[in-house]
Amino acid sequence: MLESKMWFMFPEFHNDIAKAVSNDSVSPWFNEKGRDHDANNTYSTHIMGRFICKNGKCSNGGWLSKKIAIVIRGYPGNGYNAIVYNQRCDKCNCLGTLILDKKSYIDRIVYRLKKWAGIWTEPPPYTEKEGKPHKQDLCEGCKRGHCQGTSYWED
Repeated sequence: MLESKMWFMFPEFHNDIAKAVSNDSVSPWFNEKGRDHDANNTYSTHIMGRFICKNGKCSNGGWLSKKIAIVIRGYPGNGYNAIVYNQRCDKCNCLGTLILDKKSYIDRIVYRLKKWAGIWTEPPPYTEKEGKPHKQDLCEGCKRGHCQGTSYWED
């Protein structure tokens, strides 16, 4: 679990990402300090995960989200990073504590790195699911223009 903040980076998953693209002769490096203006590619998408409300006075224990905003940035020489945006509790408006779905995170980044390298690959699976509407006012990615619109949350 991660402390509550507006966004997260996950350099600890770089080795898994590098291994997943190694058969395609892509040698990525993680750019922990890179910013938007340094990037030569930028792509907004979403991943899945769970959030826990750590406000001890709140009755909301947490929520699942199938629409967590992520911005993947590419840098010269196969560099990349990814910013994963937080969400707020719908009961108390406090930032959540993210428990990332590692597979969806890795799948999205691997796909994007291959696409940027000109390597054809199947897009990550996506199926529209029924559920509660995505709450844009509670999504830090929506507030910054990096969320891909409405989808669904599940409690």
